[in-house]
Amino acid sequence: MTFLSKFGLAAALVAGSVTAASAFTACQVTDVGGIDDAGFNQTAWKGLEDVKTSDGIEGRFLESQAETDYAPNINSFIGQCDVIITVGFLMGDATKAAAEANPDQKFSIVDFAYDPTIPNVVGQVYATNQGGFLAGYLAAGMSKTGVLGTFGGINIPPVTDFMDGFVHGANLYNERHGTEVTVLGWNPESKEGLFTGNFESLDDGRAFAQNLYDEGADIVMPVAGPVGLGSAALADELGTDALKIIGVDADQYMTDTEKQHVYLTSVLKRMDATVTQVIKSAMDGSFAGGLVVGTLENDGVGLAPYHAFEDAVPAELKAEIEEIKAGIIDGSITVGG
Repeated sequence: MTFLSKFGLAAALVAGSVTAASAFTACQVTDVGGIDDAGFNQTAWKGLEDVKTSDGIEGRFLESQAETDYAPNINSFIGQCDVIITVGFLMGDATKAAAEANPDQKFSIVDFAYDPTIPNVVGQVYATNQGGFLAGYLAAGMSKTGVLGTFGGINIPPVTDFMDGFVHGANLYNERHGTEVTVLGWNPESKEGLFTGNFESLDDGRAFAQNLYDEGADIVMPVAGPVGLGSAALADELGTDALKIIGVDADQYMTDTEKQHVYLTSVLKRMDATVTQVIKSAMDGSFAGGLVVGTLENDGVGLAPYHAFEDAVPAELKAEIEEIKAGIIDGSITVGG
């Protein structure tokens, strides 16, 4: 149980503050993974904290324990914050309702795009299929069994975009090298695959990774927030010769420090950078409803360093991945299949 769930709203408002008063206040409402999920909520919060450090603003957050908390948490910040950042695709409806009811309040939502756009909301979305593509190519080149695995938290685009890229990247490796590496857990064409149904259960992360391992996968990419920590724990027990993990959102080598040696790499979704961009636009008066898109080209997405596996990844494979990255950026390589 987190600090916030123990002590509630009042404590949350105090816990998120660094100064008694500030000329500018930015606020974040997390999804159910929590502010310290070692993933997308925590990475988005880092963006706010970066502006706190650089510009001395005030920052606050509220954690959502369930979907029923979205609207009350958002509404608690109305009129109290210069900009409200909501984190997660599942908050799309609640954010839209609050924004339309409060047209003078600035909002931004991570992992959601409105069509048509809403004048007082900036959507932050990410081409995670691009980073996932690089990870799939890497995994195919590193697999000893010729079997990879992936699973998600919920079947929604911010999750499945990672998985789409992962499969297509592995497929390109097969085309180039005449191999037959297979990916279990996701079919980009039918949009069917393995999903835990949540972003919280480490036990599910362990169980899903175990099932994929039992089917031959020696590299698994969980796309389920903290759930993936359970997969990392299994890899730690089995040993990295048997199972390696590819993290998502943040560089899991840096955030899951007790199990960092199991991470081959991580697919980065740099929500901190886009959150910072949006907050600064609200501060300087350039804020306008619309869309911010993170890509390989603008460093909004990427592949983390190989860290513990730096010497294990062949130089030739590293070079191929850099060449593919450049190809995706210049458009000569497509990530859609």
